[in-house]
Amino acid sequence: MKKLRVVLVDDEIMIREGFKRLFDWQAHDCEVVGEAADGMEALAQIDALRPDIVIMDINIPIMNGLKVIQLSRMKHPDTAFVIVSGYDDFSYCREALRLQITDYILKPVNYEEFGTCIDNLKISLFERRVSVEAEQAQQEERAITGITRYLQQHLAEDMSLTVLAEVFHLSPQYISQLFKNEIGVGFLAYLTNIRMETAKKLLLATSLSIAEVAEQSGYGDYRVFTKVFKKAEGITPSQYRRDFLEETGKTGA
Repeated sequence: MKKLRVVLVDDEIMIREGFKRLFDWQAHDCEVVGEAADGMEALAQIDALRPDIVIMDINIPIMNGLKVIQLSRMKHPDTAFVIVSGYDDFSYCREALRLQITDYILKPVNYEEFGTCIDNLKISLFERRVSVEAEQAQQEERAITGITRYLQQHLAEDMSLTVLAEVFHLSPQYISQLFKNEIGVGFLAYLTNIRMETAKKLLLATSLSIAEVAEQSGYGDYRVFTKVFKKAEGITPSQYRRDFLEETGKTGA
C-alpha cells in the first residue's frame, strides 16, 4: 500500500515540529509532504500537493481552519481533515461535523490516541477507495457489455468509435480504453474478429453469395471483405467454403 500524504497546518512552528518528530508517521504508512502556518498558505499547499490527510488547527491567521476546510472541500472532496485544536467549543464542533471532518482532537495531543485516529482514518480511506473502484469497475463492465451487445446487433452497419461514442454518450478515447482494459484487445481487432466469425458462419451455413456474406458481416465492398478475410484466415472466403463442402461431401453453392 502506498504511503498516505499528509499536510500539517498550524501557526505554531513548535506544534508542527512536534507532529513531525514525536509521531511515527512511517509506522502508520504516512509521510508529511507539506506544512502551512496560515489559511491562505494552507489552501495553496492543499491545491499543490493534493494530500490524503490534512491535520488542521482552527485558530490560524488570515483564514481560520474551518473556512479552509470548506473551500478545500469544493476542489478536493476526497481529502480527509482532522482538526487539532485548543478550543473545546460546541459551536466549533458542530461546524466541524457539518464539514464532515474525520476527527476533532484537543491539544495537547496524545500521540497514542492520535495514532488510533490515523489508523481508523486509513481504514476509512481504504474502504472508500475499494467502494469507488468497485463501482467504477461495475460501470465499466456494464458499459463494455452494452457496447459489445450493440456491435453484435448492428454488425452489418457502418461501425466506428465515433458511432459508438454518439450512441453511448461516451468519448471515443474512453471506449477505446475500455476495450483494452476489459477485453485486452483494441476496438478494431475486436470488431474484425466478430465480423470474421459471423462471415464464417454465413459461409458454412447459408448459400449466400460472397458479396451478400460481406454485406451482412459489415463490409460494403466484397473485395475489401475478401482481403480482410484472407489476412485473418489465410485463404479466401470462396476457398474457405469450398474446403468445408469438400470435407463434408456436400455440393457447393
